Amino acid sequence: MAQLTTQQYDALERAVRDGSRVSVIRRGTEYVIVPKSIKIRSGKEAIETQNPTTGDAMVIFIDDIESFVVLR
Repeated sequence: MAQLTTQQYDALERAVRDGSRVSVIRRGTEYVIVPKSIKIRSGKEAIETQNPTTGDAMVIFIDDIESFVVLR
């Protein structure tokens, strides 16, 4: 997914604001994460996240995302 649509950005920003969990497919693996912020890292857009189970921090670059769904 090279670029997100405006609806996808809105959903992702709403998940950051509300603290909602998001299911992300990256390199064929599903991650359920809680996005904390969207920032520029190394010149690319990145989602700074937290694993809801372990609390571990993780950075996912938007260019690496194959698909995502905000879980309600």
